[in-house]
Amino acid sequence: MRILQSKVAGQEIALKKESKREAYAGLFPEASIVGSYSRVIEKQTMAMKFGDTPMKIKVGTENSYNAGLQVSLPVYAPALYKTINLSETDVMLAVEKSRASKLDMVNEVTKAYYQLLLAQDSYEVLKKSFAQSEANFNVVNAKYEQGRVSEYDKIRAEVQVRSLKPSVVSAGNGVNLATLQLKVLMGVEAALGIEVTGNLKDYEQEMYVAALSIDPVSLDNNSTLKQLDLNKKMLDNTLSITRTSFMPTVAASFNYSYSSLNDNFDIAHYDWYPYSSVGLNLSIPLFKASNFTKVKKVKIQMDQLVQNRNYTEKQLEMQATSYIDNMQASAEQIESNKENVKQAVKGREIAQKRYEVGAGTILEMNDSEVALTQAELTYNQSIYDYLTSKADLDKLVGKDIKIQK
Repeated sequence: MRILQSKVAGQEIALKKESKREAYAGLFPEASIVGSYSRVIEKQTMAMKFGDTPMKIKVGTENSYNAGLQVSLPVYAPALYKTINLSETDVMLAVEKSRASKLDMVNEVTKAYYQLLLAQDSYEVLKKSFAQSEANFNVVNAKYEQGRVSEYDKIRAEVQVRSLKPSVVSAGNGVNLATLQLKVLMGVEAALGIEVTGNLKDYEQEMYVAALSIDPVSLDNNSTLKQLDLNKKMLDNTLSITRTSFMPTVAASFNYSYSSLNDNFDIAHYDWYPYSSVGLNLSIPLFKASNFTKVKKVKIQMDQLVQNRNYTEKQLEMQATSYIDNMQASAEQIESNKENVKQAVKGREIAQKRYEVGAGTILEMNDSEVALTQAELTYNQSIYDYLTSKADLDKLVGKDIKIQK
């Protein structure tokens, strides 16, 4: 879907460029071939006197023909010049919207990739926990058959295995769903198999380095603010175009034509006479009430846009602060979560040894396994939280990603 939107954005740029060329075309002369024919139903009558005798004379011909070439060229057209500037800004806005679409696509694909890594790591943790629970059950079951433990211990160990099975199946489905989501965002056919290597632990060292060198956030390259700035520029141009309604325009014209006036339809014997002219047309607007209201409407829109931009900038600054706080919190939690995993592994080993020698209970051993599973899941989640916050921050500041081909 995102790839399709990116293609549509590219087509929008091409459309705006054609609109820009259309605006420039207004600077070129326009030429047309014109022709006309008219038939007089009643000739014009003129009343005259010759001495004391009144006379009425009908003048004109019954058929009138005219054909020729007309050329016009704008000499001074302020509205046309401002329209060209508006078209250039419109192209820049389309380019920025295309960049925003690409940033959205990169952000969603990146987060989908991290989601898949989290799903795969969680699946591996749960599979390992399930395998360990099965191993514990086998040990307990062997001891039960030897009469060394009670049936209660066997039931608890079996319940532990059965309770983990749905979680493993659900985690496996989560991997499939995350893989399908990544395929959709990348525009890959669902039937095509893909393999994502690595895991979230590979980014641990990168997190430490990045957490120590977080630069101050700059919104100069934020796509939303850039689009608002370009919209402001477009309104400035629109205001200039509206004000040109109060300015004069000058156009040059050239006309070359042939005409013939006749009382019959013997076209082959008509006499045709050329006529040509060159001129300048000056138009000075004096008063049009709607021009004043148009100017006022554009000014109100400009004020609304300025207020909207200020509000949007504050919201983006708050989001950036939130992303940075999440990144720093996740980076600080990593070391603690990593130590929790080490302690949970050690606790499970102790619980297993205590149970083997008869000093511990099955509950202690099950609890230690649950604690280890939870610690490993929390460790992976903290890395994932950092990476997704960083991806959102990169999108917010408008960081362009160079895609290697």
